[in-house]
Amino acid sequence: MHNYWPEFFTVALVHLLAVASPGPDFAVMIRQALCQSRRNALLTATGIGAGILVHVSYSLLGIGLIIQQSLLLFTLLKIAGALYLTWIAIHCLRAKAGGVYVETGAPAPQSGVAAIRLGFFTNALNPKATLFFVSLFSVVISPGTPVVVQASYGAYMALATGLWFTLVAVFFTLPAVRKRFNRFGHWLDRLMGGTLLLLAGKLLLSTVNEAAPQSGSSPGTGL
Repeated sequence: MHNYWPEFFTVALVHLLAVASPGPDFAVMIRQALCQSRRNALLTATGIGAGILVHVSYSLLGIGLIIQQSLLLFTLLKIAGALYLTWIAIHCLRAKAGGVYVETGAPAPQSGVAAIRLGFFTNALNPKATLFFVSLFSVVISPGTPVVVQASYGAYMALATGLWFTLVAVFFTLPAVRKRFNRFGHWLDRLMGGTLLLLAGKLLLSTVNEAAPQSGSSPGTGL
């Protein structure tokens, strides 16, 4: 096992840089932490960590390479991710004054199942995460690494991701932090909605731009 420590540290470093970078997961987590109860924010963090296991599973099975090589499959994945982000964004943009911020001890308007489901699907349907794991398992992790060791890398990344977003949830649910956002919580919700909508639009635009050369080059090929 000691032979795989250098590889593990490389995986851990790359994952740390990826999970700390702003993206859909982070935007959703901030919104949950500031606009929901701490319990729901922590459940969303757990869901995001669990979503990592989806990417790890298909990477271990080799399906990730199929997704990478199939334009249709990857395009469908991008569209599904963009539509999901758009759905979340619409809910955020519809936020009304006084209807977002959750006071300490107040009953949460969002169920625990909905909170964990939000985190899970935000990560599982994130095409950037798909690209990350396909690259990780095809470039950084050696094909000769035993499946059990690769699975342990995946378990670590799921736990590390959940822990990172747990810390984010705890920080942004501190009374002193939330108090600063109490008066304009609905504006924050709308800001997060706009951010997610931009991410969804960027995702759809990149999908169209990538598909255009393919469709444009077909008539000129001799195949």
